Amino acid sequence: MLLRFNFEIPPIFVPGVWWGLVILWPLHALACFQAGLYRGIWLFASLPDLKRVLRAVAMSSAAVLLFYLWYRQNELQTVPRSQLLLYPMLLLLYMGGGRAAYRMWKEHRLYGGLVAQGKPVVVVGANNGAAMLVRGLERSAEWRVVGFVDDDPGKWGLELSGHPVLGGLESLPKVLEAVKASNVILAMPSDSGEACRRVTDLAVAAGAHVFTVPGLEDVMSGRVAISWIRPIEIEDLLGRGSVSIDTPHVAAMLAGKTVLVTGAGGSFGSELCRQVARFGPARLVFFENSELALHTLQQWFALHMPGVLQTVLLGDVKDTERLNEVFSRWRPQVVFHAAAYRNAPLIEVDNAWQAVRNNTLGTLRIAECAARFGAERFVLISTDKALNPTNVMGATQRLAEMVCEALHRQGGNMRFEMVRFGNLLGGVGSVIKKFQEQIAQGGPVTVTHPESRRYFMSILEAAQLVLEAAAMGKGGELFVVDMGDPVSIVDLARRMIQLGGFSEAQIRIEFTGLHPGEKLYEESLADEEQARETPHPKLRIARARAVDDDFLANLHPWFAESCQSDTQVREKLTRLVPEYQPASNIS
Repeated sequence: MLLRFNFEIPPIFVPGVWWGLVILWPLHALACFQAGLYRGIWLFASLPDLKRVLRAVAMSSAAVLLFYLWYRQNELQTVPRSQLLLYPMLLLLYMGGGRAAYRMWKEHRLYGGLVAQGKPVVVVGANNGAAMLVRGLERSAEWRVVGFVDDDPGKWGLELSGHPVLGGLESLPKVLEAVKASNVILAMPSDSGEACRRVTDLAVAAGAHVFTVPGLEDVMSGRVAISWIRPIEIEDLLGRGSVSIDTPHVAAMLAGKTVLVTGAGGSFGSELCRQVARFGPARLVFFENSELALHTLQQWFALHMPGVLQTVLLGDVKDTERLNEVFSRWRPQVVFHAAAYRNAPLIEVDNAWQAVRNNTLGTLRIAECAARFGAERFVLISTDKALNPTNVMGATQRLAEMVCEALHRQGGNMRFEMVRFGNLLGGVGSVIKKFQEQIAQGGPVTVTHPESRRYFMSILEAAQLVLEAAAMGKGGELFVVDMGDPVSIVDLARRMIQLGGFSEAQIRIEFTGLHPGEKLYEESLADEEQARETPHPKLRIARARAVDDDFLANLHPWFAESCQSDTQVREKLTRLVPEYQPASNIS
């Protein structure tokens, strides 16, 4: 009313002012309460608070309209119609602007002195994640954002959170020089591996240090904050994006069930246990041969998932008496068989018979035990080394698959599923861990062959896809995980040397020759197999060579033998697994 009458309200309108205050003030307070405005912390006022303000203004403006109509109907002095427009505008300015002004003043008092501090850094990617990152960095004395680079030309010259977008990714070296920065933070999607590699190469060539932020799944799970910065690692450059799985379908398979995982203490088995625990099993049974690995897993669950009912059991998958004891007592309904010897070079020399017993006989015994005690599903964790195997490890894993196929053909109520995938990032014996250790020691970094290529995936991705395949399977399927594009091992070594801040002149690469039984290239499907698609883009079903009817009958006498030499094992595997062709580099 003051604005309407140039701050001189005519006496005739004064009663309307007082009536309006008496009626509208409590109504507006009620509107603010209903909109949740009294729950917001002004220091963190943001878009959700603005939405609450708009809701309160809308309700209060409706009250003004009703007051206007009531006042006019009772033939009192009318309220100027301009109030219907001025009231919500001024209320929005006062309530929204007041909160914004308070936050600006408070943040300046708390963090204003940090703006000019910290190391200058260029953020790669002008997106929502980058905006979240900048808000976190503005409250840190360690970093000072000086600009962005992004491949979208439409963003060039614009500002994000008050910082300019200075150009595209290719202009990064010039931008770093112009703003006098020697640090780069990648705020890019986790599956943009090629772009990350390109930016990392440009930054390293310009002498900058490269950092990255957590993936969205880590932020959403609450494990880390978006502002948690770490040096970029080679896993970030391989472009293995996050996996989406049919969560309700997997939950229906696991919720309320007793689930047993063999090899539970291994790098893959432990992650599989963590993923299974997310879906509310009635009980998780950890079955493991290594005391140390089992203890480590038990302690992790006690700290991070204390509510999961767990049973921790030491045992050997070849020990029939122990298996009968475990299955008769706990009656697992779902069995994930991840226990296996998987170090191919180690198995190839003087350990072939032990691999047969552990990988194949162990699979047979636990699968038969699971069927005997009424398990619903049995999932074999296999390897891509079973594709046209050239080493004992791959051949014994293929033989384990054939065991499951033969048992499935015998009928029964238990569903057999097999899942193959390749090398795991960060797993035990991983080439990445080996390279990291060699670089830390000053080199040399040893690569078997300049043309060697391998497939890689993260342990988390593999565990999630195993659950998806298990829930999808109807029985007897051999699932193959899409591993993406193969990675050159020598290129991998070069990138890791660069990320370590060294040149090849400082840490040299040395070629040692292929390991016994090692392939130069890895395949995605065996020659005799044809794959068909599944509803999940990263899973296919392979149609393998049919198993003979007398396969298991011929296998049992071999397992009954006491010991076999490496040569005898290879000869027998060649007869049992026709696609097995021992490599010529075996001594």
